This record gives sequence, structure tokens and C-alpha cells, in this order.
Amino acid sequence: MSSKLIWQISLLARQIWFRATLFCIAAIATALMAILISPYLPANLSTRIGADSVDRILGIIASSMLTVTTFSLSTMVSAFSAATSNVTPRATRLVMEDSTTQNVLATFVGSFLFSLVGIIALTTGAYGEQGRVVLFIVTIGVVALIVITLLRWIDHLSRLGRVTETTRRVEQATIDAIEKWQATPNLGGKALPNNTAPAKDSAKLVQSDKVGYVQHVDSGALAAIANDIAMDIFISAIAGTIVGPGSTIAWTSKVIDDEVRAKILGCFAIDDTRSFDQDPRFGASVLSEIASRALSPAVNDPGTAIDVLSRTFRILVAWRDAVARQDGRVLYPALHVASIDVSDLFDDLYTPVARDGAGIVEVGLRLQKTLALAADLGLEYRRNAKRHSQEALDRADKALHIDVDRKRLKDASVSAKLAFNMPSKSVRMESFSDGERSQ
Repeated sequence: MSSKLIWQISLLARQIWFRATLFCIAAIATALMAILISPYLPANLSTRIGADSVDRILGIIASSMLTVTTFSLSTMVSAFSAATSNVTPRATRLVMEDSTTQNVLATFVGSFLFSLVGIIALTTGAYGEQGRVVLFIVTIGVVALIVITLLRWIDHLSRLGRVTETTRRVEQATIDAIEKWQATPNLGGKALPNNTAPAKDSAKLVQSDKVGYVQHVDSGALAAIANDIAMDIFISAIAGTIVGPGSTIAWTSKVIDDEVRAKILGCFAIDDTRSFDQDPRFGASVLSEIASRALSPAVNDPGTAIDVLSRTFRILVAWRDAVARQDGRVLYPALHVASIDVSDLFDDLYTPVARDGAGIVEVGLRLQKTLALAADLGLEYRRNAKRHSQEALDRADKALHIDVDRKRLKDASVSAKLAFNMPSKSVRMESFSDGERSQ
């Protein structure tokens, strides 16, 4: 099974209706199962355990579950709306894919259908006395499931749609995407240098036929195509790349016909929006977008931006740890895939925060402290941390109106030695550079 098909199935499984449908099918099958089992039970067992009351229990479940399901749906819609307005619309998808919410709704709808089918079967006399026993036992199990689900739902409602919880989900989705990417870096192929130019021969080019973002690349299928023809495939459009009709997404080392070109194009999933699964940079962009929205005059919530900065450092640590776990194997030598550099993550995570938080000294201080922590992760991290520290100081120098605030930011950067040997961009920055050289 190709990775693209597996990915499409996973997308389907995350839909709200999918789990509810499975629960409904299971509920109907369970209600009808009593008809098949009833011939094997003693005839007098029904009166001994009080199974005659099962119709009243089913009536209570049917009426209450319909009400609870309606309430839960309205609560879920409110949580989606809150995530859209208070966090970012890009994070709403993660809230919609929340497994607890989907399980709760599926349980409530499934319980309603179970009771409804049970009542209909009892009315028609399909169960008999022995069937009532089986239905009674299963109904008690359903009641226990409903109680446990309600308790979980009450606890979950306190967090659903909240800014902190949604931000945590974005962080976790980003870390998951990082671990997947680094488990098979460059999708299992060789790294394609950033300055590599596409083939000049148009017969070797594979171009997009639609407008959208690349969401998934099936590297296994591409490797199979390359091996069948004994050629190399160069992939420039990885997940997160925006393409349009005529955009080159890949090229080959040999001339290919339209049939092969169509097969290669079919390995790329292109849609209207970006996806978290194979695109670590999308999660990083969404995190910084949350911080930018929090820093807007309409929201004015620097605390959320500070919380996001703490999460960005965990993302960088996850990237470093994932790189350290690599074994250096290349699964598909015939593939040459564009890379994601740590500098890209720095740009996605810190540039928007530095821009929108330039006039807030608390955010600037936390940004400098976060960059100081990131600088200790390695040489490449330190180089990017220095660059972003100086850019943040330049922005703050223009936005802050009090010299004391400027000095606090400069001192924070100097103490972390992030601006060492960095060029000065303004008159006020000259004293900062001189002061650090004296250390």
C-alpha cells in the first residue's frame, strides 16, 4: 500500500463523521446480535434478572442521548469558533480532529441508535424472552460506557477550544511532523542542494496541473517509478510548497513520456491548504501566527506570545534530537529531495514575533532569552540565533520609545553573547557593539 493511500485513509479516519459512523454500525450490530444469541439461553432467565424492564431503560437512553448529543454538538461548534477567533483559523483543523471529542460524539450517537433499534425490535417481538436477556446485559454495558464518557467529556470541556490547549496541539503536531521528517530525512532520498536548477529539457520536467499547496509526497511510489526506468528523480516541491499550473515540482534524469509524467504527478497530493503531517514548517508558521494574533492591538495578549516562545524552543530541541537519532541510511538513492534547513525553522518561528512584538519589551526580553537557549543547541543554531537576535534588536530600536527599555534588551542580548561581532544597524546599536567587544 502506497504512503499516499495510507495518508488519505488517515485523513478520512480523522473526520468527525467517520468515528460516529463506525460506532453507529457497531451499535446496530450489537442490538441485533441478541436475536442470534437468544436461542441458546434458558427460557426462565429473563424473569430472574429482571430483563422485562429493558424497554424502559432503552426509552430513557434514547431520549437523553438525543438531548446530550445536541448539546455536545453546539459545544463543539462553539469551541471551533473560539479557536478560529482567539487562536488562528489554521489551528481549527487540529481541534476538529480531537479524538476525545470525536469519541464522545460517536458514543452518544451510537448509544441513541442502539436504543432506537432495540426499541423497534422489542416492539416487533423479534427478541423473545431470551433475547431480552442479551439486550438487557448489553444495555447495562452501554449505560456504563455512557457514564464514563460523560465524566471524560465534563473534564475535557474545560480545555476544549482554549488558547493554551489549542497552542499545545499545534506544538505537538509540529513535533510529530519533525520526527516523521527526520526519521526519513528528505523523504528517504538524497538531499537536493538548494541552488540546483531544474532540467532545461522540457521533456524531463514534471509540472503541476493545479493551484494549491503540496500536502504529501509519496516517495516510495516515486522510487518505484525511478527504479523501473533506471533514472533519478529530482523533487523540488516538498510538502508546504505552493504551486500553480506550469510550476515545476520535479524533473528526471531521462526523457519521459506523458504516461510516466502522469504517474509521477499522481504521487503529489495538492490541495487548497497546507497540512501538518509532512510539513514541519507549517506547524512552526501556525505557532508564530498565534503569537502575532496575540500581539495585535485588538487582542493585546503578550502572555500568549511569551508562551509561544517557550514552545518554539521545545520545537528546536525536538529538531536537534531527531537529527541526532538519524542513522544516515538512504532508503531511495534514486530520489533527490529538497531539504528543510534549521534556518527555515528559525525564520518561521521568530521573524513574525520579533516584528509584531518589537514595541513590547516583555516579549523582546523573552525572545532574547529564548534565542540564548537556542544558541546552546549547536553551531548552526547559534549562527541563526545571533542573526535573529540582532534583527529583533534592530526592530525594537525603531519601535521602543524609552531608552531604558532599549538598554534592557541590549543587556539581555549582551549577557547571552548573541550579538558578538554583529554589525550595528543604527546609531543606538553602536554602544551595544562596543560594550560587547569589551567583554
